[in-house]
Amino acid sequence: MNPIAKKILITLGFLLVYRILAYVPVPGVNISVVKEFFTSHSGDALGMLNMFSGNAVSRLSIISLGIMPYITASIIMELLAATFPNLGKLKKEEMEKYMQVIRYATVVITLIQAIGVSVGLQSMTGKNGESAIMIDSNTFILVSAFSMLAGTMVLMWIGEQITQKGVGNGISLIIFAGIVSSIPTAIAGTFESVNTGELNVIVLLAIIAIMLITIGAIIYVELGERRVPVSYQRKVLMQNSKKRIMNYIPIKVNLSGVIPPIFASAVLMFPTTVLQAATNPVLVAIRDFLNPNGLFFNFLMFLFVIFFAYFYASITFNSKDISENLKKQGGFIPGIRPGKHTAEFLNEVASRLTFWGAIYLGIIAVVPWLLVKSMGVPFYFGGTAVLIVVQVAIDTMRKIQAQMMMQKYDTLSATGL
Repeated sequence: MNPIAKKILITLGFLLVYRILAYVPVPGVNISVVKEFFTSHSGDALGMLNMFSGNAVSRLSIISLGIMPYITASIIMELLAATFPNLGKLKKEEMEKYMQVIRYATVVITLIQAIGVSVGLQSMTGKNGESAIMIDSNTFILVSAFSMLAGTMVLMWIGEQITQKGVGNGISLIIFAGIVSSIPTAIAGTFESVNTGELNVIVLLAIIAIMLITIGAIIYVELGERRVPVSYQRKVLMQNSKKRIMNYIPIKVNLSGVIPPIFASAVLMFPTTVLQAATNPVLVAIRDFLNPNGLFFNFLMFLFVIFFAYFYASITFNSKDISENLKKQGGFIPGIRPGKHTAEFLNEVASRLTFWGAIYLGIIAVVPWLLVKSMGVPFYFGGTAVLIVVQVAIDTMRKIQAQMMMQKYDTLSATGL
């Protein structure tokens, strides 16, 4: 079998397992009560959480918490690694130990969120007063917490396996699959709202226009890059002279990719999930502030996206390493001295691009949702979801194309051409 086809099949197989797990409920739960509750909260933070999980939350699946605890743990570790030199050294020199720490942190965060969800379910009742829990409350907390922990650990393993053996980034593809799996239900619900008169046809056309504009803007910016020219001196032996070969360093407008909105969503949804069972007025006020329907949530989302865009871009783009590699290979940027000056120039270019890339990500994450919500739409639709789907699709296609080119190059090398 073709190696690329094999990797694609492995990826699809793991994603199929993920989708099957979304239908495995936590033991002792009255699913009908939970679905009824989430139907009435489709437009708030729970609706957004349910969308990212591929409707696993509304079924109270064992993977209800999704991959977000792992992402939250990764955020914390990235921040600590940037702050403490010893941890940063561990990340560079002993990646496996660093990843092991992230896994342990994921266990802790998952248990905290799972216990919060389990306690919150005890006060949930249906229309006829039936409880969402069908077994003893203490037993349920224990069983559900460990069930959700097992589900999140399996998802984390699936994500790592896809990254190592499949195509693309496993964690991003899991989120991508969750969002895409929600699209048919969202489309059916939208047409039902139009038929019942809850949603106006003109409003529906406006939503479609917003979606198309958002997708077009994302594709345009994601494919945009600044090409910094690089010159290499190559000696031509036959002519005993030097020939200049031109190349370039591509620097993307959005250096941080889809990570900032995912990180921002994970951070903002963490307290919302934990505080679902809160009765203290202060905690309830915090939970209400973090509702996506409010301006405060969207303001925080905008700021968090910009912060993570700068933070992640500083990690992924190392101008010093690029400069040193250019110098070793005999390359230089025309008009810029090799070494320190090249690093400073590249850093300046990356900083300017990151500024506009961060603003773009912030606008995409906030504006479409505000526009749609102002129309009175009864379901969640945000630019973050569209950004993740489009960006992950583009990134995956690029990786498939790169592997196809590499396979073609290996074939030509093997045949001596």
